[in-house]
Amino acid sequence: MYMLTEAERIVRIPPSKLGEDIHDVIGSVSSEQFEGKLGEDGTIAVLIGDAEAIGPGRIVHGDGAVYQTVKFKQLVFYPKDNEVIEGTVVEVLQFGAFVRFGPIDGLLHVSQIMDDRVDIDQVNQRLIGKDTGRFLAVGDKVRARIVSVDLNEKSPQDSKIGLTMRQPGLGKLEWLDEDARKKKGAEKKEEE
Repeated sequence: MYMLTEAERIVRIPPSKLGEDIHDVIGSVSSEQFEGKLGEDGTIAVLIGDAEAIGPGRIVHGDGAVYQTVKFKQLVFYPKDNEVIEGTVVEVLQFGAFVRFGPIDGLLHVSQIMDDRVDIDQVNQRLIGKDTGRFLAVGDKVRARIVSVDLNEKSPQDSKIGLTMRQPGLGKLEWLDEDARKKKGAEKKEEE
């Protein structure tokens, strides 16, 4: 889930940036230091904006940099258990598919793709249902539910997010459209 929040943190302004316009420096340094990083609250900062200095900065002896408290607005992504997401398949492997949603990827294990045995076609980067013939390939849009979240503090992109599509209303978007058309056709036949 995306949220717009405010944060107050300390940024390190390197000596090479001193003398430049302080507002521009604070904005660029805040973006460099916090975008793409995991916050203490488990959110990942996607975009930093409207950064402003609070009070005077501090100079640490032997460093030469200025440590400045700043307040800024941030767009953050917070993956939560049981949240329904939409994403794009970015990689297919023997054990499943990686789905990119927001700034991170989640794993869709082969056992969680569909209620069918799944064959792997690694040459064409596809996972194919043995009985249904439905397939999942790189570039496909899917709707899935988050079933596990293990965030990596040092590298949020290496976090482990587990996904499932084995529930009504979840799956490849084309499958969902196809199922809705079939259901609508069946309802029309019943009315006649």
